[in-house]
Amino acid sequence: MKLSRALAISRKEVRHILRDPFTLLLALVLPVLTTIIFGYAIEFNMRNIPTAVHDGDRTLSSRTLLESFGSSRYYLLEPATGTPEAVQALSADRARAAIIIEPGFEARLRSGRGAKAQLIIDGSDNSAAGAILGYLAGVQSIAAARLLDPAPPPSAIALEPRFLFNPELNSRWFIVPGLTVVVIAILSILLTSLTVAREWENGSMELLLSTPVEPVEIIVGKLLPYTVMGLAGMFLIYLGARVVFSVPFAGSHLAYLLASALFLAACLGQGLLISVLLRKQQLSMQFAMLSGLLPSILLSGFIFPIEHMPLFFRILTSILPPRWFILASRQIHLQGAGIADIAQPLLMLSLIAAALVGLASRKFKRDLEP
Repeated sequence: MKLSRALAISRKEVRHILRDPFTLLLALVLPVLTTIIFGYAIEFNMRNIPTAVHDGDRTLSSRTLLESFGSSRYYLLEPATGTPEAVQALSADRARAAIIIEPGFEARLRSGRGAKAQLIIDGSDNSAAGAILGYLAGVQSIAAARLLDPAPPPSAIALEPRFLFNPELNSRWFIVPGLTVVVIAILSILLTSLTVAREWENGSMELLLSTPVEPVEIIVGKLLPYTVMGLAGMFLIYLGARVVFSVPFAGSHLAYLLASALFLAACLGQGLLISVLLRKQQLSMQFAMLSGLLPSILLSGFIFPIEHMPLFFRILTSILPPRWFILASRQIHLQGAGIADIAQPLLMLSLIAAALVGLASRKFKRDLEP
């Protein structure tokens, strides 16, 4: 392989990128836009949950109970005139929960018979229902301390939770380090699959191959500009995470760069393989979106934990590069991991990248030189 010929092909590809608004939009705007949208839009810590309230007792005790809910900042209380109206608010999607306090609440509380209130939760959204139930224990403790005199004694065994690596349980610290997967899936897989297929549709690939240019020089020349674009996209995500969202970076920059380079190589190989096999831009785009973008969001652990997936999908994710890069990225950002700590993700990324690039190169050469 002659580097001068590969660089000549790269210069041709760079000129095409500069003339193509779609490619420039994806390369320059998408990383910033993706970081902002996902960083601000995805939030696992719910606040101000709309909650319909019917207080049928209207006593100091019932008002104290409701104040315990309202002061927690998790529940946004909205009065209802009766129990049917509170339940109707759930059916009409105006509320996620409803608190029902029947008459006689304070009387039963003072007599020692045990006072009860009902919390009705919209179960159509499992994640929201789980969050509402999770907040309930803290509200119960606050209400018991305010309503019972004397206050209930502390338990003989006190458990004090402490959260490592993300003390505030900040959703952005969890989401933003994984955004590189989504950006690189688009920049590398989608664009690489289009660039080679475009040469086939325009007929310029046959012209290029009629010159004394080796297939490996074509591959290197085509992929080099997108390698630079991919690394630039990673840097923009890193910059946005540190500056905009204040995500800590406790690990090794060398480990992060190595993991990013291996993941980028795997994505470039996947895009090249799609382009070599399909040779049609529209078909390549559709398959790139199906095999690149969707697994990066749904099967990588970016949003949904892999350990909660069925066994088949847990096995499937082990051959997907996004799963291992997400794991490495979060460990480096939050847990202070170094190269030795992410040895398994690095090994898997290396094997997958070598397999994809090797298969794409071999298929490319075999098809063009029958």
